[in-house]
Amino acid sequence: MGDVVQAAEVLLATVGAVLLLSVAWIWLRRRWLSRTGGTFPCSLRRDLSTVGSPWVLGVARYREHELQWYPAVSLSLWPRRRFDRAHVRAGDQRSRLPADGGLLYDDQRILQLDGPSGGVELAMDAGSLTGLLSWLEAAPPGMRYRMSPASPD
Repeated sequence: MGDVVQAAEVLLATVGAVLLLSVAWIWLRRRWLSRTGGTFPCSLRRDLSTVGSPWVLGVARYREHELQWYPAVSLSLWPRRRFDRAHVRAGDQRSRLPADGGLLYDDQRILQLDGPSGGVELAMDAGSLTGLLSWLEAAPPGMRYRMSPASPD
């Protein structure tokens, strides 16, 4: 009986240590991402064909000529998605809909971003959206970025 209790204590201590280290790593990762500035909260949805498909909470950051997107809960230091400024185009904008679920705030704006690998939707606050659109429009000479026509909301 004593060996079982000791094994359970070791198992609980190990699980607790792994959880604590994971939370600390996620916090340190977020600090590392934001150390150079240019980061903002940004949720992403890949499946545009299904109404109510899930959003993934994340953080986006500007890095040279690309926008990098990282999921909020991940142990990886590498971005899950990269959007090259020369190859993406801003599509329709809209407000949050009830079908978008509870992960998004009411004041967030949703932007469709179209690229060579298909389209995604990004959800962010109005200030971050303005910054993203400005970043896309301010492409250096020689980059062939085009804004799509604005659609009424």
